[in-house]
Amino acid sequence: MSDQVYLFIALGVYFAGMLLIGYFAARRTKTHEDYMLGGRNLPPWAAALSAGASDMSGWLVMGLPGAIYAAGLIEAWIAIGLTIGAYLNWLLVAPRLRAYTEVSANSITVPSFFENRLKDRTRLLRILSAVIILVFFTLYISSGMVAGGVFFESAFDGDYLVGMLLVTIVTLAYTLFGGFLGASLTDVAQGLMMLTALIVVPIVAITQLGGIAAVGETLTEVEPAHLSMFGGEEFTGVTLIAIISALAWGLGYFGQPHIIIRFMALPSAAAAKPARRIGMTWMVLSMLGAVVSGLIGVAFIADRGIDLANPETIVLLMSQTLLHPLVAGLVLAAVLAAIMSTISSQLVVCSSALVEDLFRVMRKTPPSDRMLAYLGRGCVLAVAVIAALLAISPNDTILGLVSFAWAGFGASFGPIILLSLFWRRLSTWGALAGMATGAVIVFTWGLLNTGIYELLPGFVGALLVAMLVSLATHKPDERIEREFTDTQAIVVQKA
Repeated sequence: MSDQVYLFIALGVYFAGMLLIGYFAARRTKTHEDYMLGGRNLPPWAAALSAGASDMSGWLVMGLPGAIYAAGLIEAWIAIGLTIGAYLNWLLVAPRLRAYTEVSANSITVPSFFENRLKDRTRLLRILSAVIILVFFTLYISSGMVAGGVFFESAFDGDYLVGMLLVTIVTLAYTLFGGFLGASLTDVAQGLMMLTALIVVPIVAITQLGGIAAVGETLTEVEPAHLSMFGGEEFTGVTLIAIISALAWGLGYFGQPHIIIRFMALPSAAAAKPARRIGMTWMVLSMLGAVVSGLIGVAFIADRGIDLANPETIVLLMSQTLLHPLVAGLVLAAVLAAIMSTISSQLVVCSSALVEDLFRVMRKTPPSDRMLAYLGRGCVLAVAVIAALLAISPNDTILGLVSFAWAGFGASFGPIILLSLFWRRLSTWGALAGMATGAVIVFTWGLLNTGIYELLPGFVGALLVAMLVSLATHKPDERIEREFTDTQAIVVQKA
């Protein structure tokens, strides 16, 4: 049996498994709230693994190892920043957001929470939030589809467009019918596959290359600067800016709708603690595996004398070269899992933005639950088609596409989420001004060529503007004060 046949068998098993999970989730999805939020009954382990898997996407298995391979351990500051940000997100945001979204009119989307939390009668806050979600998530989803096409080019020497469409169609199938639960349960399986791949590949590579000492010697000879967290022997201002920008990635966690919606789906605020422990264990091990894979890739390429055209395919190349074709196929399936888990989660959030936060706001008469269910699925399809059209001719790397969308959400939503949860005096106009400021800075910062990741100035700018405008426009509201106090009581009681 040829190697290609083994690879296709492994991928076929994986695709069948994802569709089967989607079918199971569809059978348990009865109402519109089930489709959007899983009935607020997602177990802590499922929330933790699905949040991690949907968070990382193809960036974890392709983008990060590729960056480490190309530039060395200086790129590991991104992993450090993300790990710190994820921990603080679980610790600070998860329990409070779970409690507050239920206290405040049982909000099931991020835009509806903003509106209900601030009692915004203009509906502008909800509409602007939904528009930001649609713009940045369409780009984010498109980056996942690009990763799918690159994957098929590298793994099978196939056609980019065919691979991109295949990934899109299968992901769309189980998301279209399984909704939030389908995306979350497939994320659990995909998260475990990603972790296994990032542990197995570097261990096998180290063994094949003669052990850790031999790998270290090769790295020292070929790329000694790769082993420095500062990019070389001399520490410069440019290095400092690069490190600060990398650490700033962690700020993005507070504003990622596809991650924080998992917090809203937990059965209670108390469930955030066990979920945090599971999620952070998964994340630390996965990050370490990705960073080590990138470093070992340098030694592997040097040892084998291979010409690597695309650094982001280093894990794919090592798995195909070092492992049995069937096992390599499962590793390749794990790469697909990383890509598809994020796409599915983001499609559901886009659907909720269109249905819950735009259609419902603009429609005068309340739609039936059946109509909402059909609309939700139709919106998933529409967003997927637009993202696929953008992915046909990509003009950036996977990491570049992800970093822009990550910055957009982090700067637009992150400060407003934190202020909503921890500051009583946030006002509707403060939230609107802050959100718009974050989005504008992210879109325009690149024109300045400062080298600083746009998320950092966008986050700081949005936070300052939101606070200043809120201080100027805040008016006491008894309902807001009561809900804020009630949320505090729930979090303290469940801690």
